[in-house]
Amino acid sequence: MKTRFTELMGIQHPIVQGGMQNLGVPGFASVVSNAGGMGTMNITCYTSPEEFHEAVKEMKTLTDKPFIVNISLVPDLTKGDEIFRYIDVCIEEGVAAIETAGADPSRFIPHIKDNGIKLIHKTPSAKIAKRMEEKGADVITIAGYEVAGHPSTDGIGTMLIANKVASTCSVPVLAAGGIGDGKGLAAALALGCEGVVMGTRFVATAECPISDNHKQWILDHGERDTALTQKSIKNMARVANNMAAKLTLEMEARGTNLQELMTVIAGRISKQCYQNGNVDGGIFAVGPVMGIINDIRPVQQLLDDMVAEAEAASKRVAGMF
Repeated sequence: MKTRFTELMGIQHPIVQGGMQNLGVPGFASVVSNAGGMGTMNITCYTSPEEFHEAVKEMKTLTDKPFIVNISLVPDLTKGDEIFRYIDVCIEEGVAAIETAGADPSRFIPHIKDNGIKLIHKTPSAKIAKRMEEKGADVITIAGYEVAGHPSTDGIGTMLIANKVASTCSVPVLAAGGIGDGKGLAAALALGCEGVVMGTRFVATAECPISDNHKQWILDHGERDTALTQKSIKNMARVANNMAAKLTLEMEARGTNLQELMTVIAGRISKQCYQNGNVDGGIFAVGPVMGIINDIRPVQQLLDDMVAEAEAASKRVAGMF
């Protein structure tokens, strides 16, 4: 396939692996890049810029294809000027693109772009998308309400918000939220987007470094089996409606604080559960796209199938005119 995004990044398929906290590591992201898409490493997987640097070096031994580094600008995860140290690693190692999300990345933009790295900014808002384009973003990822992780409290679905942003922004736009197959890819392209970002669908792949129990949970559940937690701390998250989510919602309903919530929602707990297979023991970010996921495929097969299905869907629609 050829879109403005594939041309800009030098990749084969306009399909990006989302940041996927605790899962955005070299062993997985490299598989996505090698399959023709664009894998993403997540700095929250690492305790320091030095540890992250070693991971980027590992990534480069696993793939010679372009990849993304996700930098979520959340104060509790990375603070202040430390962000520049992560960016410096990306500069030194020739990372193709940095994806920012969360707070306004303006103070970091010159350092990123002046050193030849493409800037992708992920936002759930059309207003912020346009503002970030004006500030120099090379690509906008627009996240609809269906997205796993942190959707906007606006509640605007991917179909509408992706359409609006693709119509108002001149840079390439990627659609995220509720996309898990070739028909979703074709729909995003029809709306004017240049590619898609997926998280939940990539969790349900053979190579994803998460337990088989978590993958089976996705297969056993559907579009109605997510929960919106953490509203009380103004950090709403869409996650699997498992026991951890139910406990979180109970705590929020009776009144709680961040310290108590962290005994359930902390990333380290989820990471342990991803490894030991305890699906109910920690928060597990997934989206309603579970409703169309029926198997666990190798990443290469998934991407090839998506492109073939998108082509078939496009031909079907073209045949109606």
